[in-house]
Amino acid sequence: MIDDRSFRPKSALDDSFERYLQDKGKGRGGDGGNYRRNAGRELERFAEWADGDRGDDWTGIVPDNVDREPTFEDLDERVFREYARHLVGDRGLKQNTVQTYYRYLSAWCGWCVNEGYLEAHYAQRASAMAPLPEDDGRKPGDQQAWTSEQRHALTQHADERARDAIEAYTALPDDTDPLDRQRARYTALKAARDRALVFVLAYTAVRVGELLRDPNDPRRRGVQWEEISIDDGSMDVYRKKQQWDAASLPDPVISPLRSYHQLTDPPTEQWPVFPTFDQRTLATLVQDELADRGERPDAIDERRGEYARDLLLALDEDVRPPSITTDGARSILQQLSEDFDINIDHPKHNYLAPHGGRRGMGEVLVRAFGYTVAARYLDNSEEMVRERYSHIEAGELGDVATEALSEIDG
Repeated sequence: MIDDRSFRPKSALDDSFERYLQDKGKGRGGDGGNYRRNAGRELERFAEWADGDRGDDWTGIVPDNVDREPTFEDLDERVFREYARHLVGDRGLKQNTVQTYYRYLSAWCGWCVNEGYLEAHYAQRASAMAPLPEDDGRKPGDQQAWTSEQRHALTQHADERARDAIEAYTALPDDTDPLDRQRARYTALKAARDRALVFVLAYTAVRVGELLRDPNDPRRRGVQWEEISIDDGSMDVYRKKQQWDAASLPDPVISPLRSYHQLTDPPTEQWPVFPTFDQRTLATLVQDELADRGERPDAIDERRGEYARDLLLALDEDVRPPSITTDGARSILQQLSEDFDINIDHPKHNYLAPHGGRRGMGEVLVRAFGYTVAARYLDNSEEMVRERYSHIEAGELGDVATEALSEIDG
């Protein structure tokens, strides 16, 4: 049987699909795995739709007066919103299938942000997801919450990766080539940053939007080192209620943060705790900042050539990079979840999403100390916590009912 897809010209989107699926695939060369096969099928459908190949008056995402294949410049939240409508209406899919297919597309979009193809995770924008069906019948307790096993697996693996990278850097012999030493330090910094982020999300229950940068809200520029007191075990964050407040840093978070701070040795405490490592962003930032300081273009190029990565030059010259965004955090957690092959069985997320860390801690606190204490730690009202974790109380009441019945029937 002939595959009609082979007759469609390949576009820039197709090329990214191949790289994405190779990253997500299993086995040697990333050629295997159910996820690769299923996601690849839906991405191909998206490419055909974007190209206008769906058998009606739809002409695709390229402007009518332009004769070319779709490119990343054509993608924005409106495109993903239109595709969500297409999944819901034109293809006549079941509700859970629509959600699954859109998640394949959204995961690719997040990967594109991480790889520098796209500037923002358009597929996760509220307006893009608006046409998708509601998750009818899902209770608050059905939403993803990291289990103790998942929390332990993720933090343990992130810790091991950071320890290995830091040891590889600190154990380099004195005669190591300077650029090789810089590369090792960069790898250690990235692993240490990711470990600190994982531990903070896993144990503090701070909302990810309070921790990282929001491009649409200048007040949320991401937590800085001056806002963290490691010795006191506290961190100042700009809360959802539009005011600054102190969040607790429990013991498991202290060591990763202290080690990361020592390794970073930031030139100022206004340095972001979780800076972007995106090379394109950092290259532009360094060039522009040094030019503003009066450096000539040739001198800037020469200076950059002395460093393996622009992040390291930024540290030495106090060129402060922006914090990663919530989209960046999702990409990091998605990559870590896949790299460590953590067991995740959830209808919406195939990775440990940031909000799951907060909900997981909420589960722990409610079960251990009750709703009042949990509400204080989660920075929520007790009423809201009772609503979101009502499944816990329902289970406890079920146990009470069972015990009462056993006493009567006994």
